[in-house]
Amino acid sequence: MKRDSRLSGVLHVLLHMAEAGGPATSESLAKAMQTNPVVIRRILAGLREAGFVRSEKGHGGGWTIARDLTAITMRDVYDAIGRPHLMAMGNRTEAPGCLVEQAVNAALDTSFRGAEALLLDRFGQVTLAMLAADFHARMAARTISAQEHIHG
Repeated sequence: MKRDSRLSGVLHVLLHMAEAGGPATSESLAKAMQTNPVVIRRILAGLREAGFVRSEKGHGGGWTIARDLTAITMRDVYDAIGRPHLMAMGNRTEAPGCLVEQAVNAALDTSFRGAEALLLDRFGQVTLAMLAADFHARMAARTISAQEHIHG
């Protein structure tokens, strides 16, 4: 089964927008994401409906984040993109006649629900501000490492 990377991609786009310091065009975001501007516009249109981004037309226009980064969680974004499946695993058959397979399905279903609840809870604890802070810490560490390499 193919991995669904929409959440990762949307979070990536949002952080690039946060770093832009002003409106970001679909073209500039597409270049950063190595994709087509149409893909970016489709993603951002859905986020605009959820109230996370806004767009401004005309010269100097583009996409901006509509809320404070502390007010948007990974769970919010996950919900806004349609709650894609979190687990690639599933039951062999959904309505088995075999009692053994029914027992297996029951155990798997309970485990999957528990794992999804934990993951969604964690998504709700991580804000875009936290992701941006992690990015800035990584940039600072890279800069220090590069300076040490040059002066080392």
